[in-house]
Amino acid sequence: METLLDIAMQHADPLIENAKKGNDKAFDKLVGLWYKRIYNYALKYFGNHDTAMDVAQKTFIVMHSKLPLLRETNSFRPWLYKIALNHCREEERRFKKKNLTSLDDSEQQVVMEVQSKVSSDINHQPDQKLHRKELAATIMECLQLLSEEQREVIIMKEYEGLKFREIAEALEISENTAKSRLYYGLKSMRKLLDKAHVTKEYYSYE
Repeated sequence: METLLDIAMQHADPLIENAKKGNDKAFDKLVGLWYKRIYNYALKYFGNHDTAMDVAQKTFIVMHSKLPLLRETNSFRPWLYKIALNHCREEERRFKKKNLTSLDDSEQQVVMEVQSKVSSDINHQPDQKLHRKELAATIMECLQLLSEEQREVIIMKEYEGLKFREIAEALEISENTAKSRLYYGLKSMRKLLDKAHVTKEYYSYE
């Protein structure tokens, strides 16, 4: 079901055109419409609030300076996610330089933590809302274990609702490549969730 925000974003062309012309009020309204979405994208990408805030802030700074160069208004959404993605990739590279733990050790550690959390949640948490919250955190942790390529497509398609055409445009790949990365990414996610004893009855990508 579409929210009022979704509908507003779909009919934001006049705002985009006015913001391109230097209208500050139009730009501020665009930021208001899109800030939470870009923040949530970065949050799922990293699972870290502070990093997501930094990425969102940098994204809209770049958006302000480069929006006049946007040729087609209907390309705004993939264009904006491409800016956010570039900043996510920069942060990822910065993180990898600092991270001295091997990927295998890191994955094993996270899987063990996820197993512990889910087991505790299922056995000791009768509150269904808290249960869903814990499972959402588990899925986010598993997202961090995917390759960048798979994580990017899953978040864009399953959480942000971008079309394959828009994903392909944002990532500068073909639509078939985007579909392939989604398929293998979801397959990898299921394996990670299976290791954490989270079965399909407990989770959804919606």
